[in-house]
Amino acid sequence: MKVKCYTLGCKVNQYETEEITELLLKNGYEITLQDSEAEIFVVNSCTVTAESDRKTRQLVRRLKRNFPKSTVVLTGCMPQAFPDAASALSAADIVIGNKSNVTLPQKLRAYFETKQRLFAVEQHKSGEPFLGAPIAGFHERTRAILKIEDGCDRFCSYCIIPTARGRVRSKPIAEIEKEAQALSDAGYRELVLVGINLSAYGKDSGECFTDAVAAACAPSGVLRVRLGSLEPDHITDEVIEALSKLPKLCGQFHISLQSGCDRTLQRMNRHYTAAQYAALSEKLRTAFPDCTLTTDIMVGFAGETEEDFQETVAFAKQIGFEKIHVFPYSVREGTRAASFDGQIEKAVKERRAAELLAVAAELRAAFLQNQIGKTVEVLCEQKTENGLHFGYTANYTPVYFESDTAAPGALCRVTVTKTDGESVYGV
Repeated sequence: MKVKCYTLGCKVNQYETEEITELLLKNGYEITLQDSEAEIFVVNSCTVTAESDRKTRQLVRRLKRNFPKSTVVLTGCMPQAFPDAASALSAADIVIGNKSNVTLPQKLRAYFETKQRLFAVEQHKSGEPFLGAPIAGFHERTRAILKIEDGCDRFCSYCIIPTARGRVRSKPIAEIEKEAQALSDAGYRELVLVGINLSAYGKDSGECFTDAVAAACAPSGVLRVRLGSLEPDHITDEVIEALSKLPKLCGQFHISLQSGCDRTLQRMNRHYTAAQYAALSEKLRTAFPDCTLTTDIMVGFAGETEEDFQETVAFAKQIGFEKIHVFPYSVREGTRAASFDGQIEKAVKERRAAELLAVAAELRAAFLQNQIGKTVEVLCEQKTENGLHFGYTANYTPVYFESDTAAPGALCRVTVTKTDGESVYGV
């Protein structure tokens, strides 16, 4: 039978869809990219916002409406966090959750034997081990995602993810080494390490985050290792020193900020101050010359005054982020912040987001302009239709370049000659 998978949400979900894909292939299923060919649809859902849930419901209902004879599977974070809502989504024939992804082949067999709707969401429990199966490939040609951590213990007041993902669980370092080697053997030259709270790796097992990164760097065929989103209070001086000794580690650090205002950070239940974040930024730029610092910033959180927001704008300029993901706060059912006083009107949140996005664009343009004249190392990913090659630098600058010899997977030295405000160009 032919299966098409849909992924909503983050890189962890992308990894888990690949995990599901490989499990299905091993159990005799075929994978298709065409809706019209699929007999089974797997929807790997996100639930970080109410809008994420709406998109999941919309997709599941559309698939069942357009292909009424197909089998629709709903998994991922939405049913894990809100099992009652998932149970009510009758267009899904099989409902599981991210905890049970590895059981999907068995669940499909059970469903086809009975033809009865199957609802089997198993809740996460404290102390459970890291679950999942290793992957051997990825849909990109030169870069593969490697999930090494799951779950979160932070309980930020706006976030549903601890409910959807459970507590911190870490993949054993021996398994990271084995999976990294398998991906290297398959031709992947860059590994992106991801987790729900990546820098909390080892909290449950006693293993060390920096040792896990070193394990991913170990295969000779791996040229680069990149880190997913990090929490600032986990990046200690000892962590910075250990990471700086790994020559394959890319100098790009996405460190979640959320707000540059201490009053807002406290209401969010974040575990650092703006001053501590600034000090960390300075340390990283000292230890990793030419690194980039990117971040997430939420605007319009409950109780955020105009003064609070302007503090965040000023802080973003102070740090000089190379890229900022800006998003307005969205009330999330099941979180403490949903009941907070001082909820901000939509128009105010949108105005603040637009103002901060304009600042982010200025910072980004200045960063790209400063790349002109530099000679950078680019991991070639593909040749584009206009004849230019494309790839990223270690600090994740997108580069289009001319070359007669470049090939996907090769490291190329490129002299940057211009920018269009989104990427840079060179030879």
